[in-house]
Amino acid sequence: MVLTPGPNMMYLVSRTVAQGRRAGMVSLAGVAAGFGVYLMAATVGITAVFAVVPGLYTAVKLAGAAYLLWLAWQAIRPGGISVFAPAELPHDPARRLFTMGFVTNLLNPKIAIMYMALIPQFVDPAVGALWLQSLSLGAVQIVVALTVNALIVLGAAGLAAFLTARPLWLRTQRYLMGTALGTIAVLVATDRTRPVPA
Repeated sequence: MVLTPGPNMMYLVSRTVAQGRRAGMVSLAGVAAGFGVYLMAATVGITAVFAVVPGLYTAVKLAGAAYLLWLAWQAIRPGGISVFAPAELPHDPARRLFTMGFVTNLLNPKIAIMYMALIPQFVDPAVGALWLQSLSLGAVQIVVALTVNALIVLGAAGLAAFLTARPLWLRTQRYLMGTALGTIAVLVATDRTRPVPA
């Protein structure tokens, strides 16, 4: 999931290419804060709402699948744009970079779906406290996401230049990401499990 392109990756790559690695890392700190908000919401039991109102859970899951399919189409459609062909952005101070990273993550449907529809499927009442399982799973996701995104920030400028100079590689990257996004969308949409109340 972390390797599939979404608003966070697009923002971080564009910001790094436009303003440098330090700006990318400050933006990533804002993204990390956004992850923290989602983790706390999942831990305090927001997923219990989905257990009580199955229709809402299904709606969120299908909306997430539709969003992932839309991202897949954006990647593979004729004239589609790769995440590594970023738009130019104006230079911003550190405080604004952090805030934009935070807001980008909070408004990222991919992350919302992960915390509200995907992670609860791995919580097992027989194993122990649900809040602790949610906290642990969310923490693992955050560590993986921040590690991958930090590596992307560190290599964004070089990778963008490499892919832009090689159109076949850029096109291949788009199709691989589009296929991965489409597959995940189908898996999310067809999954029949439901979250359980805390």
